[in-house]
Amino acid sequence: MENNYKMIAKTFFGFEEILAKELQNLGAQNVEQGVRMVSFKGDKGFMYKANLSLRTALKILKPIYFFKANNEQALYKGISSMNWSKLLNANQTFVIDTTVHSEYFNHSEFVSQKCKDAIVDQFRERTGQRPSIDKVHPDLRINIHIDKDQVSVALDTSGNALNQRGYRTATNIAPINEVLAAGILLLSGWDGQTDFLDPMCGSGTFLAEAAMIACNIPANINRKEFAFEKWNDWDNDLFDNISDSLLKRVREFHYTIKGYDKAPSAVQKAKDNIKNANLDEYISIEEKNFFDTEKTSEGKLHIVFNPPYDERLDIHMEEFYKNIGDTLKKNYPGTNAWMITANLEALKYVGLKPSRKIKLFNAGLEARLVKYEMYEGSKRTKFQVTTDSAE
Repeated sequence: MENNYKMIAKTFFGFEEILAKELQNLGAQNVEQGVRMVSFKGDKGFMYKANLSLRTALKILKPIYFFKANNEQALYKGISSMNWSKLLNANQTFVIDTTVHSEYFNHSEFVSQKCKDAIVDQFRERTGQRPSIDKVHPDLRINIHIDKDQVSVALDTSGNALNQRGYRTATNIAPINEVLAAGILLLSGWDGQTDFLDPMCGSGTFLAEAAMIACNIPANINRKEFAFEKWNDWDNDLFDNISDSLLKRVREFHYTIKGYDKAPSAVQKAKDNIKNANLDEYISIEEKNFFDTEKTSEGKLHIVFNPPYDERLDIHMEEFYKNIGDTLKKNYPGTNAWMITANLEALKYVGLKPSRKIKLFNAGLEARLVKYEMYEGSKRTKFQVTTDSAE
């Protein structure tokens, strides 16, 4: 289709495959995985849909121009060769975000400045006026990416990163990024077909993301704004139609989603955030110490949590992680428990052998997402039962 164009969805390391799957499920064309990004094709309506729906995308960029530059004069000339009046007028504001991987350009700030000069000079020469810079609420957010001598100019369709869903106003010491939480849940195989527990729920991010996945609620339906709403071709009716059609696909949820935290302040913050997300009918949060709890439901239980690590809270690491393992082993039969930790040393104190280990990054720290399978009875018994029945 001639109205389709290439877009790039940025993501975290380790989420490329699940983001590609999300895009395919939404109906994207020409989906290709890269490193921390997935490229795809779609039209304007699909751009709106992707921003509203994608759980594991941080930003969606629309590339509009490519050229080569190996010095600042060539960079200035390349940016000047674009007709910026099609995207901006002199009374509007803009900002430039730059990423540089090049021997020719060392500093992203310098590149941003040079590109800004080229745009401003073009307006001044043509109109005698110039658009201003606004780093907080610009009318146009421009993305410059330089790889060696290849310069890519893109428009940021999202604005603020898409992890800023719009429901989390109250946070605790180190809340997990919403996109990271959603990606972990999808990697864990969470699909809303069992009961769910986050036993150290903090500000409730895993709970909110788990409920939205279970009910097929668009990830960014609570956001106040996207960058494309300020564009010249903004189509409010199209956006409303897409929002409405996505909300018609919301499904019922027949299980429970629970959160525990031993800190009263965290419990209150989590409740506030869940209410902001309009998810309180699906989620219950209680003030409890995980180590004093046991499984309360029949059937399978899906646990996902982000235990505190040394930088975050004052805990005795060895004892704390041993308690995690003991509690799971003794009190949570019939459970798949997934845990992310940046404290790789601490994992050996859990005393359980993970059935899966996935490398991720949490707030810049290398982390592991690990899976522990708690069987009803011992693993050996289960194995014997399975082999006996197979004979």
